[in-house]
Amino acid sequence: MSQKKIFAIGDIHGCASKLATLLDRIPYDRERDTLIFLGDYVNRGPDTKEVLDILLELKKSCADIHFLKGNHEQEILEYSTTGHMDSLRALRAMGVEATVESYGARVHSLTGLGCFPLEHREFLHSLKFFHLQDDYLFIHADINKELLSCPMKESEDRMQRYVMEIGLLSSRRLAQEQTTGIDTVIVFGHIPFASPLVLADRIGIDTGAVYGNMLTAVELPLLRFFHA
Repeated sequence: MSQKKIFAIGDIHGCASKLATLLDRIPYDRERDTLIFLGDYVNRGPDTKEVLDILLELKKSCADIHFLKGNHEQEILEYSTTGHMDSLRALRAMGVEATVESYGARVHSLTGLGCFPLEHREFLHSLKFFHLQDDYLFIHADINKELLSCPMKESEDRMQRYVMEIGLLSSRRLAQEQTTGIDTVIVFGHIPFASPLVLADRIGIDTGAVYGNMLTAVELPLLRFFHA
């Protein structure tokens, strides 16, 4: 029997057509293989609603699928709960108007996630901060000592929960490596590269789809890339 494959997909940002094309190109078995989405499904691009519809259909048909939370989803959830103007200003800079327009709504309807249908609201609340599988740690943003040790800037306070969760993850990762003697490879998005970043202990697969570049997936453990 062939080895089970893992496919991780980078930042989509409302690029539904690229997502559909990429899913047609990657040779995944819905019954056997693992699909992992690294977050930032929303904002900037024009088709957030269609992106979430595609992901929810995949959730129904794929046996092993995982959706991670990006900082864009985190910011929307924070604002939907608090209504803070600082968070709204951050969202406007993150292209949230494109998201609400895809639902035929306006920015004020983000309060309580009012512009999202129930299935989409439940999806956003269900997102995970990370996923560990085999020798890989999947997370939206790379973790590093500088991020975990530097003092939080006032403008970054809204991301406190996100960073705290990454800190907890870092501790778990170190404990796992000490127990197993295996170095975990981090697979992440968030930082757009012109082409995938491949280092001994890190793989970056955000290739700036929303900026006119390609949407990328990586197949593991073969380290084979697919683009749309």
